[in-house]
Amino acid sequence: MDRKKFAKDLEKRTRRFAVSIIRLSMNLPDTPEGRIVRNQLTKAGTSIGANYREANRARSKADFRNKIKICEGESSETQYWLEIIADLNWKSWDELKPGYDECSELLAIFTSIGSKS
Repeated sequence: MDRKKFAKDLEKRTRRFAVSIIRLSMNLPDTPEGRIVRNQLTKAGTSIGANYREANRARSKADFRNKIKICEGESSETQYWLEIIADLNWKSWDELKPGYDECSELLAIFTSIGSKS
């Protein structure tokens, strides 16, 4: 797969992931604590794709690397909030696992991209 197609496909994949995170967030408890977790999860989960899109339009290699590092951090943070949701029993692990696994794959991809750039 050439670099441009890979980048376009990963942009679509991160956008789909963002939509799945928003849908999950919409179903979290409407309590003060639920709203905090919802906001944090939504910010982190949607930031992955937004920063990847920005990375693909970077002004320099250093700018690209920086944006990819942000994608790594946001992926890890998203996993953290998914773990919190599971620990609070707000959603079953069976419901969270597909998103968690996708986030793990995205984190691995961004870690690999970051180590090569």
